[in-house]
Parts: sequence; structure tokens; C-alpha cells
Amino acid sequence: MFYVQRDTAGQLLRVEAQDYAEATETLPADHPDLQAWFANELMNTSLNQLQQIKQLKQLRKSDLEMIRVIDDLIEVLINKGVILVTDLPAPAQAKLMDRSQAREALGGLSHLVDDDEDGVI
Repeated sequence: MFYVQRDTAGQLLRVEAQDYAEATETLPADHPDLQAWFANELMNTSLNQLQQIKQLKQLRKSDLEMIRVIDDLIEVLINKGVILVTDLPAPAQAKLMDRSQAREALGGLSHLVDDDEDGVI
């Protein structure tokens, strides 16, 4: 049995398993109005989860792009003598060296901008 509250048009506004002050009636679990309510709730939950996954993927993609920008910025600052690699903590130095070696192995900065971009980072 579920406790429900309806609006003036008879549509369900709220469904709870426990009694609450605004409940106007009770319905069995197999009632068509409850089945529709729960199906709608399930669909809304699924759509919200899909939207969150999409936003997380966009954020992850943006994070990877920003990592590349920050990596390039650090390299430029070091090459211009603004900072020294030794100014950074040892773990950061090690990570930068690993990335620098990997990028050199892949062709350095020559592929910084994709062919389909406008030349702006």
C-alpha cells in the first residue's frame, strides 16, 4: 500500500511508502496510476544519470585538454628561463620529465594544433 497526494486534476503529486500529513488516499502497488508514477520516476532518474555521464565525459575531455595546455605553458616558462624545473617539487619534476620524454618520442610540439583547428590553442 502506498500513500498518495493528488492535485485538483487528479494527477499524483507525491507517493510515499509511509503515511504523511498531506496524503489524500492509499493505493495498492499494482494500481495503474502508481505504475505510471514509478515508470516516470525511473525514466527521469535514467535521463538524469545519462546527462550526468555526458557532463562527466565533457569535463574529463576538458581536463585532458587543459593538462596539455598547462604542460605546454610550463615548458614555455622553463625555456624562457622564467622558472627552473628545479623550482618544482621532485614529484612534479619527475612527471614533467616523463611527459617530456614521451612527447619527444611522439614528435615534440609539432602536433600541438590539430589540422582541423584554427591554429589557436
